[in-house]
Amino acid sequence: MQLTVKRIAGKCLLIIWCCLPKVSIAQQESSDTWYEAGQQAVAAAIRQQSNTALARNVILFVGDGMGVSTVTAARILDGQLKEKAGEENLLAFEKLPYVGLSKTYNTNQQTADSAGTMTAMVTGVKTLAGVISVGQQAIRGDCETSKQHKVMTLLEQAEEAEMSTGVVTTARITHATPAATYAHTPERNWEDDKDLPTAAKRAGCKDIARQLVEFSYGDGLEVALGGGRRSFLPDNQADPEEPNKTGTRGDGRNLVNEWLTQYDKSQFVWNAKQFKAVKAENVDHLLGLFNRSHMAFEADRSDDKGGEPSLSEMTSKAIKVLEKNENGFFLMVEGGRIDHGHHAGNAYLALHDTVEFANAVATARKMTDSRETLIIVTADHSHVFTMGGYPTRGNPILGKVVGNNSKGQPNTKPTLAADGMPYTTLGYYSGLGAIHDQSGRRQVGRLNITDISTNAKNYFQEALVPMSAETHGGEDVAIYASGPWAFLFHGVHEQNYIYHVMAHAAKLSGHRSSQQQQAR
Repeated sequence: MQLTVKRIAGKCLLIIWCCLPKVSIAQQESSDTWYEAGQQAVAAAIRQQSNTALARNVILFVGDGMGVSTVTAARILDGQLKEKAGEENLLAFEKLPYVGLSKTYNTNQQTADSAGTMTAMVTGVKTLAGVISVGQQAIRGDCETSKQHKVMTLLEQAEEAEMSTGVVTTARITHATPAATYAHTPERNWEDDKDLPTAAKRAGCKDIARQLVEFSYGDGLEVALGGGRRSFLPDNQADPEEPNKTGTRGDGRNLVNEWLTQYDKSQFVWNAKQFKAVKAENVDHLLGLFNRSHMAFEADRSDDKGGEPSLSEMTSKAIKVLEKNENGFFLMVEGGRIDHGHHAGNAYLALHDTVEFANAVATARKMTDSRETLIIVTADHSHVFTMGGYPTRGNPILGKVVGNNSKGQPNTKPTLAADGMPYTTLGYYSGLGAIHDQSGRRQVGRLNITDISTNAKNYFQEALVPMSAETHGGEDVAIYASGPWAFLFHGVHEQNYIYHVMAHAAKLSGHRSSQQQQAR
């Protein structure tokens, strides 16, 4: 289905689908096709065999902020980009055979943040919002209490078991989700030394970037790919991509150089051209930092002047480097900017990043053997992102709601709300979409979007509660899985259960003497 918008006298007019859905849907579907599809699905489920083999490899995919409504909307968008109605489509990870639900709350918050949730997934221990791989007995921002309550991560256990390990993200590599795999800190915002309070430095706490480079388990991280270059360079050194800007470290240390000197066959890359030139067989430790801060949104990536690899490309390269180890590997891949698109109240950006995240999962599935590789796809938390309004089948997911008439056929004009104005299928409970003028004051009533293209990349969906940024949602998120022991995802689980499945499947539990073992 081709999505088009015509501009007349400077205004955007929505092109309504009145005939195409009848041809592409009604002529291909019948009561018989639905019945037969259901029968085939049951037969496939009956044939499914539980795999209890050792998980030689474990890949944990985390779509940051990827709630169920995000998955549904991205599924439809992906289908419509492929010129289909969209609703019948499935993203790559939705084809995995086992599905469960994850309860995402932190020990001190109903609606979670990424630091506490990712800690639960990689340590097996639920904890506070804002802390990274330390137990809930620690006090946020208090270095001394955190030192007493470090909890070992699955990545550290994998290194102890002589597996290879990798972290891939489109956010800063020092951001909460990736950091939880290799760092321990009572404050997620301590990304480089300038972020640490004086008291924390005196107490011996290390910033997150430093912990990545000084990682001491096994033979060190083999792959670290993402953004956040500024935290690895001193504040008197120009950034390679933006020479008018510098690093942000105040201690004078160049952590990139330290990475390169401590490992044999190590390599550092900072743009797509260098990245694509990397030969996996020639590198054992790969560090890629492709932006001073977060990497570009997928929808903007081709416009980025420095050139950045996609999440799929980073996933592929990581697997090629890690799979050389006969003992297997653990890899965490984060679609970090899904979360950022939602915080901005911009569904276009969030959903395109979700589609690319699904592409990365497809890449991993093609490159690995499901008989020996456990793949888990989940989210750390949801967002207050909604989908509704009774649009007709095949209506553009980013568009205005166009309903059906009394005979069940598509109308030719958008449906109007009680205030006489159209509205979109997608929206947010809170965020910038409730503020309509440049001064940040709220407009009385809704914005009239009659002549506005809601399919545009720069359109921000409407929101009810005006806030500086949209907030996370507190509902459960889905877990999708395939491979050894994936069948253990079978119902509603506490989020820390994900760790325990991975540790059991890869037989890593023996590398942790107790749940509260102190990390080094």
